[in-house]
Amino acid sequence: MNLRHATQLVVFSTAVLAMLSALAPSRAADDDAITDAKAVALFDGKSLAGWEGNLDVFRVEDRAIVGGTLKDKIARNEFLCTKKQYGDFELRLKFKLLGKGANAGVQIRTKRIPDHHEVSGYQADLGDGYWGALYDESRRNKILAAPKAGTLDDVLKRDDWNNYRIRCEGKRIQLWVNDVKTVDYTEADENIDELGVIAVQIHGGPPSEAWYKDITIVELPAAK
Repeated sequence: MNLRHATQLVVFSTAVLAMLSALAPSRAADDDAITDAKAVALFDGKSLAGWEGNLDVFRVEDRAIVGGTLKDKIARNEFLCTKKQYGDFELRLKFKLLGKGANAGVQIRTKRIPDHHEVSGYQADLGDGYWGALYDESRRNKILAAPKAGTLDDVLKRDDWNNYRIRCEGKRIQLWVNDVKTVDYTEADENIDELGVIAVQIHGGPPSEAWYKDITIVELPAAK
């Protein structure tokens, strides 16, 4: 190859790379648009249609689901569950916690415990010491994965709205809070069910409220 041809090849390669780089943001934007187009609202902002739970604890206020109260202690854990079950999906919602010592969470791939107020399954956790962690509610009763200390210090808005993104694909579960990834967990136990309801929680304890809104889901093809 002579110098002229080599120079032409370099120029051509540089142009191709520049073109691909320019296209990448558009493709990412297109993917987001497709995801948004497939998203289905789980909460209509007006009623609890499609959900079931203790309506003495959960209510609709200002187009949000609210669990708990700031007037009295929360007697026990309570969960508002979808009537439909989901397997592989991406769930997005906004949340805020009010009250000193407030604790709550978003249940995924979860089952109601018969004749009991509790549920059993994964929880995307909320509250001091638990923000963005993956907990196993009423099953293994432990944190399965959690972000490093301080991960959310710069992005978490206390007493205000925050974003949760939860993605389940086969054995893999990923969590993001305000676009910061907090968990990338792969389940090692083959006996753990990959299908269940979605639920929002208010934890038993001091007077507190957990607010949830803009709850949408995109169901994904089953992971192979």
